[in-house]
Amino acid sequence: MTTRMTRTPPRAPAPSTSTAPRLWQIQVVAGLGGFLAGVNTSTMDVALPTVSRHFGASASTASWTLLSYMLVTTVLVFVFGRAADMIGRRRMYLAGTALLTGASLLCSLAPDITWLIVFRCVQAIGAAALLSNITALITDAFPARRLPTALGINVTVAAMAQVLGPALGGALASGLGWRAVFWFNVPIGLVGLVWAGSILRPDTTRSRGESFDYLGAALSAVALGGLILALSEGGAMGWSSVPVLAGLALFVVFTPLFLLVQARRRHPLMDLSLFADRARSMAYLALFLMAMAYFAVVLLMSLYLQAASGMAPYEAGLHVLYVALAMAIVSPVAGGLRSRFSARILSSSGLLLAAAGLFALSVIIKPSMNSVALAACLMAVGAGVGLFMTPNTSSIMASVPARRRGIANGVRQTAQNAGYAVSTALALAIVTSGLPGATKQAAYAGEVSSLSPRTLDLFTSGYKWALLTLGATCVLALIASLSRGRGTSTD
Repeated sequence: MTTRMTRTPPRAPAPSTSTAPRLWQIQVVAGLGGFLAGVNTSTMDVALPTVSRHFGASASTASWTLLSYMLVTTVLVFVFGRAADMIGRRRMYLAGTALLTGASLLCSLAPDITWLIVFRCVQAIGAAALLSNITALITDAFPARRLPTALGINVTVAAMAQVLGPALGGALASGLGWRAVFWFNVPIGLVGLVWAGSILRPDTTRSRGESFDYLGAALSAVALGGLILALSEGGAMGWSSVPVLAGLALFVVFTPLFLLVQARRRHPLMDLSLFADRARSMAYLALFLMAMAYFAVVLLMSLYLQAASGMAPYEAGLHVLYVALAMAIVSPVAGGLRSRFSARILSSSGLLLAAAGLFALSVIIKPSMNSVALAACLMAVGAGVGLFMTPNTSSIMASVPARRRGIANGVRQTAQNAGYAVSTALALAIVTSGLPGATKQAAYAGEVSSLSPRTLDLFTSGYKWALLTLGATCVLALIASLSRGRGTSTD
């Protein structure tokens, strides 16, 4: 028998002190944080071949400049979501901004690839503190009738970071070198830190008198870390290799242990009652699968255009920005449509559109593919994501009480970031699994176009399978979204 949670009482309106000007000041603060975290990821998608060539990095090491950031962010955003409920969102947001800004400067000074990966991990700690608070800050401030619009704007800002990121990363890497990709973050971070310090006020909805679940945090870190390790190294080392099997074993063993501990804790890291409502659970699942389906597309296509088509980084960046551009256009529209259509209808329509774009992309991909067809496919994916994200997020966040929004958003952000990390690791594993070692390294360095036609065909075939896998994942997300049912708390 399915356990269902009773409908959560209507969300309390924003405090009377939150006047219209202050609401939009909070929106700008959240937007700056989201832009900083987003652009820090998207610029590296295009700059990766330049970094790989500079350090002469192996395929596995090059991939970890991306995966290390995603792994640490995924593990900690969940923990920080709970911590923010306890110590306050303002403190967490300011600490995250300062850490991400400082670590960006350190990344630009990295003497070798190992130190770059270390500093990327420090960046990720700051990004996790930001991401665990952005949506919760907006949900706390805005009244229910204006929340979908505010969240739509927030998704648009994140999409704009992805619009500018690939083009900016390519231009900076081509013109000034890869270190400039990290210098760019510093002034944005400093402005965001000063602005947030002057606008954000101490929290009034903190969970007081509750202890932090350190055991749960450790168990969740080991479980998620094991999964990402296994997926990231499967293609390079083989799925039967010791590190991959060890990572899978950690995930299989520690995940049920984590859930068991959470069920018995008085103040758990994860409030399992969030999943008692089947509709909310399906919204979380659809989010994870959607993130897994679309996130690797920009990375895959930017690598392919440089490696197989011989494009410069800035050219590849311009070609892949259609995903984020469509997201930026559609997200605020989706927020406006939320008053007329249910989250289930809007989100499911977005998933259907994104799946169509992914399957079409798997058909047209080749070194000399038509640029108009490529743009159409990428815009379909981006529009689908934009149509999905805003209503799905607003339905989750509006269905929980204020004192649990931090952990609810932490779970939401963890599901999304876990999808991002799995998407990247799985897609890269599929693309490179059939390639010899030297060709894998050439792929990350953007130099496959100089290899034999047979090797190039093998490379393209890997991309087709990766895109088909992402499309199938999007279909699974569609099934989950439709399964939330009508008339529920997240519909």
